[in-house]
Amino acid sequence: MNKREAGNAGESAVCEFLAKNGYEILERNYTVRGGELDIIAEKNGTIVFVEVKLRKEGAAVSGEEAVGPAKKKHLILAAEKYLQTLPEPRNARFDVACVEKKTQGGFRLKYYVSAFDASK
Repeated sequence: MNKREAGNAGESAVCEFLAKNGYEILERNYTVRGGELDIIAEKNGTIVFVEVKLRKEGAAVSGEEAVGPAKKKHLILAAEKYLQTLPEPRNARFDVACVEKKTQGGFRLKYYVSAFDASK
């Protein structure tokens, strides 16, 4: 499995997790100039922007550490552009899904609700 296939499999695992927990998947890999949003979902009227970070088991840098200030800035800008396309204002939040690809196969998922806010 190459890096792109692994990334898609990780995102699919997160989408399955979200669907099982009552989220509706609205978009995957939403791309605008200056950024990409891995998953856009909705639950209870709130738009949820989910950043997915895939890492191999035992990676030197964790998925949590990979969502730094520069990454957050790009996510916020992309989210603002997405929200501008909606017919009415909506509540929104940023979640982070850290997916660890296990050496024996399968994934381990850590999901952070409201991992950060839109303050720049």
